[in-house]
Amino acid sequence: RGGALKEDGETRGAGSSALACRAMVTAADVTVETAESRGLTGDFFEDEEEYRSALESSLSGALPDPFVRHIKLSVPAPLPEDGLSDLDRTLRALAPGDTRPVEVPLPVLRGLAGALRADSGRIGAAIVCDAEQQSLIAITPGHRNVPHYGIAVDLGTTTVAVELLDLSSGKIIAVASGYNNQVRRGVDVIGRINYASSPERLGELRAAAASSINRLAGSLAAKAVIRRDEIVAASVAGNTVMTHLFLGLDPEYLRLEPYTPTVHSVPVHSAEDLSLDIHPRAGVTIATAVGSYVGGDITAGLISTGIPGLAEGVDLFIDIGTNGEMAVGNRDFIMACACSAGPAFEGGGLTCGMRAAPGAIDRIRVDEETGAPEFGVIGGGEPAGICGSAAIDLLAELFRAGWIDSGGKLSRDRESPHLRVDGRRASYIISHNANSGVAVTEGDIDSVVRAKAAIYSAADLLLSKVGLTFADIGRVHVAGGFGRYLNIRSAVTIGLLPDIPSERFTYMGNASLKGAALMLLSGSFRKLHRDVAAMTTYVNLSNEPGYMDRYTAALFIPHTDFSRFPTVNR
Repeated sequence: RGGALKEDGETRGAGSSALACRAMVTAADVTVETAESRGLTGDFFEDEEEYRSALESSLSGALPDPFVRHIKLSVPAPLPEDGLSDLDRTLRALAPGDTRPVEVPLPVLRGLAGALRADSGRIGAAIVCDAEQQSLIAITPGHRNVPHYGIAVDLGTTTVAVELLDLSSGKIIAVASGYNNQVRRGVDVIGRINYASSPERLGELRAAAASSINRLAGSLAAKAVIRRDEIVAASVAGNTVMTHLFLGLDPEYLRLEPYTPTVHSVPVHSAEDLSLDIHPRAGVTIATAVGSYVGGDITAGLISTGIPGLAEGVDLFIDIGTNGEMAVGNRDFIMACACSAGPAFEGGGLTCGMRAAPGAIDRIRVDEETGAPEFGVIGGGEPAGICGSAAIDLLAELFRAGWIDSGGKLSRDRESPHLRVDGRRASYIISHNANSGVAVTEGDIDSVVRAKAAIYSAADLLLSKVGLTFADIGRVHVAGGFGRYLNIRSAVTIGLLPDIPSERFTYMGNASLKGAALMLLSGSFRKLHRDVAAMTTYVNLSNEPGYMDRYTAALFIPHTDFSRFPTVNR
């Protein structure tokens, strides 16, 4: 640390990235970080009870109406005089009176004759039930109860979460999450777009997205002791860039004016087409985007909030992640926008940052007099790093106690064994242990401040577009995987969330994953998702000159305008 790397003649300082194969050390004491050392590897199973209760409350006792159904059919035997083929009779038994076309893949057709004659015309059919068409993906002889499962996927820029569900009962079997394999090619969507500059690199990112899902789906299948080919459906929600990369679509034009995506609404594809290692003909539905940076993760998340059903009042939805997306509206209108917050809230880019996983510091309190921290660690034991929620806690605590100023600079006038000042650099030491320590630098503080400023100012501008302020909002729905540990009071103190009564906040958890699961299990939610996507107006912040003014004003704790945060000011 303190040295530099030189790559192709360009010197890169601490915190920079370089290609190791093309770099040489030009000074002593260089710190080289890999994906492993930055905590960007490792998966873990989550508490499915938390997800199950949220899903069941949304379904409100409705019977599952899954995206892929298993139907027991009794197909009449062939008669010499009717002139009907095996397929004709099967389709008549499958959907009498249904005018939607039924696609029958060749592998299914090859096994049809034998399946019909194995048990006197009694068969089981797995069928994709899309709004526009149906697809017969598997035929089994007899009326056996064939288990069939689906996966709901939140394909995030930094983190991927996968939920395994029993399609017949709607029960959540298990949930797992882990880092997106693409992170080594860019920590945010612009980095990924820049990397995908050739067909080979685009193909690499497409494969990385699929492998991220496959890795987690395989873990879930092993935990549930089921075969991968018993997973016959998938629902994927991701931002517009992630969706493009997953599909292998060139994302270049998403960042070039007029910021046009290749597609908003994606037709149903098979798992085989998308390189998903589940049943090869499994139906895969992908949540619809509404703009270049407001994707299917937001439209999926919105259907789980109740906002589309609000008769009166206006609610605000904020999804906090590498990209900060927000929407404001009710059943009559929805307006949405997105900003680049960076990976700080998910532990990325911080000196000792990590995701909210076992070993992460998830909450902190700071003694006002001594500066000593008191913290909790997920899973107990020695801390391995600090996650986003704890970073927010720390900034709030240090600010309340006067250890940092509104500009995010650590105090040079007070002494504490936890405060280390080295000339123009300073850091706050959270813990020491036998192998390493956990600390937060002023650069880390700046990353969190910039992230919170991006989100707050984007929400502020969005409300101004409809003539409202934060005081007019009935409820704020806060989504984002890291937020299960988020302290709302701390988030308000640093200026991430508005200073309004705490009872107006609702924590949604991973709303994108929840929405993907609802789409997988319920026809009414699939229709609601289409309606929400159609009614949402996208606001491109790149075309809003007032956004940068708001962003600059928010680059302080909590804000340059203290009147916006009266409880913090007190």
